Amino acid sequence: MIRLHTKSIYLFLLLTVHTLASLAQTKQDSTSAAPFFKDGQAQIVEAFKDPAKWIRHDLWVETSFDTDGDGKLDRMHVSVTRPYQTEHGELKLPVIYETSPYYAGVAGDLQGVMWDVKHELGATPKPRTHPNVVRTGKRPIISNSLIRQWVPRGFIVVHSSSPGTGLSQGSPTVGGINESLAPKAVIEWLAGKDNGYTTPDGEEKVKAFWSTGNVGMTGTSYNGTLPIAAATTGVDALKAIIPVAPNTSYYHYYRSNGLVRSPGGYLGEDVDVLFDFIHSGAEDKRAYNNKTYRDGEILNGIDRQSGDYNAFWAGRDYLNAMKNFKAALLMAHGFNDWNVMPEHSYRIYNAARAKGLPVQIYYHQAGHGGEPPHEMMNKWFTRFLFNIENGVEKDPKSWIVRENDKQNNPTPYADYPNPAATDVKLYLGKGGNSAGTLQLVKSASKIKEVLVDDVAFSGKDLASAKQSDNRLLYVSPVLKQDLHISGIANISVKLAVNKPAANFSVWLVALPWSEDKAKITDNIITRGWADPQNYKSITKGVPLKPGKFYDLKFDLQPDDQVIPAGKQIGLMLFSSDKEFTLWPQAGTEIIVDLNGTSLTLPIVGGKESFVKATE
Repeated sequence: MIRLHTKSIYLFLLLTVHTLASLAQTKQDSTSAAPFFKDGQAQIVEAFKDPAKWIRHDLWVETSFDTDGDGKLDRMHVSVTRPYQTEHGELKLPVIYETSPYYAGVAGDLQGVMWDVKHELGATPKPRTHPNVVRTGKRPIISNSLIRQWVPRGFIVVHSSSPGTGLSQGSPTVGGINESLAPKAVIEWLAGKDNGYTTPDGEEKVKAFWSTGNVGMTGTSYNGTLPIAAATTGVDALKAIIPVAPNTSYYHYYRSNGLVRSPGGYLGEDVDVLFDFIHSGAEDKRAYNNKTYRDGEILNGIDRQSGDYNAFWAGRDYLNAMKNFKAALLMAHGFNDWNVMPEHSYRIYNAARAKGLPVQIYYHQAGHGGEPPHEMMNKWFTRFLFNIENGVEKDPKSWIVRENDKQNNPTPYADYPNPAATDVKLYLGKGGNSAGTLQLVKSASKIKEVLVDDVAFSGKDLASAKQSDNRLLYVSPVLKQDLHISGIANISVKLAVNKPAANFSVWLVALPWSEDKAKITDNIITRGWADPQNYKSITKGVPLKPGKFYDLKFDLQPDDQVIPAGKQIGLMLFSSDKEFTLWPQAGTEIIVDLNGTSLTLPIVGGKESFVKATE
């Protein structure tokens, strides 16, 4: 028999009482610590604030696909950050979820990684260099984004690496169906499905017992694309998403109206380049993945020779998959985002609005990225994840940051485009090599004017030049008062080319061009690009007959901008755009028939406002 000393018994009893008290306190904390709300928003809970007490762990969620060819369903690496009060099951909280292909590192910027753009249209480009990604990051933390913002407010934050990246199994496909099904599988696990495992290959299960089953998603750029991808699956637990600057169509990202066109800042990038950039998954699976997807499905589908829209691109266009979409949608984008252009958000917003879903759109005047103000995001997630009736559905649908305002101070409007905007058709008057006119009345004279392609001159060079044979420029009278444009401008041009193919670029600019201390909104209003070979359809371009005139119509990028008094609105037509298109040899001539050409501008106040501003 073991005899305890009196002092030992006392210490044992003291320790027992302390342990029981601690357990009781833990239980009390888990039941008394709870989210609370003010002004329709989740507030910071003192008991959830201490990062040292957050529980952080990782796991793997099994999907419905096998993309790395090993005969087993791919599992996604998932990490969780939650208040410790959720550990004993008394407290369940909703989840804010972000998934990404970038968390484990990306490829370096090696020489020859991008496609060479210095060749004629329709030519086969020379092969490019393939880099390898050196994987970074340690378990269990996949990412620290979102957690300090949302965990103290009573949300659990979850991250996962996309297929074929980091410690997630499978292969990247850059817009393929597995990028929609992967987050769906994670969301289903968060809603109670028994598809979570403690290891990538084992059989020990793990459940999300701490989740209410209500999930929201957010993220920027690629990370903003994936919430839309997940929402198109119709997964029930995904209640709300806030995509920021999302790519909603890989065709619209890498092509434009039949034209091979790069995203701004990434000349020569294409789907296969992005594949290499993100392919950070298991090294022993990369050869199979490269052969099957990069060098197979992707290379066979992108068609850099024609730029036409095909089944490959249709399968990577989320607008085509909106049938099952039911998540509440708050979009965010910049009107001067020339990487992922502002049309990407509008097209999905417009489709979700047509379905009668809760929608809002936040546009700012800056470039790539830019979340909505925290209050907007908080109200959105509070309403749809906590089911707090805060009236957000009755708020204005459109929030636009005006030109000189801060991004956290948007102006509300009933919708986007501004309901007070109507289309105004403007016609061209002769003199485009210097400065022709942009006017309400169509010229009675039959006028044809010529521009000569030369990619040596940038768009900025051409717009600021007083005279140039390499562009045609048509300007409005000097504005006597501010003019508000809201919506999608479009161009209808009658043209002929002296070769079977040509780039065609359009910039709408505010003149005179501002050089010194120019703001991002000062010079370029909006722009667009098209392949004249696709004048009938983006699915089938046909070689142009030299000298024959064709009618080409297409939209420019969405905008909402107030052009200040003292400026002129300029329509600039040119061929190769140095920052975006292929670089053929100089000399291609484009003839524009002014009588068959017009610009339609969405102007708040319509024709009356234009007249007041210009006459």
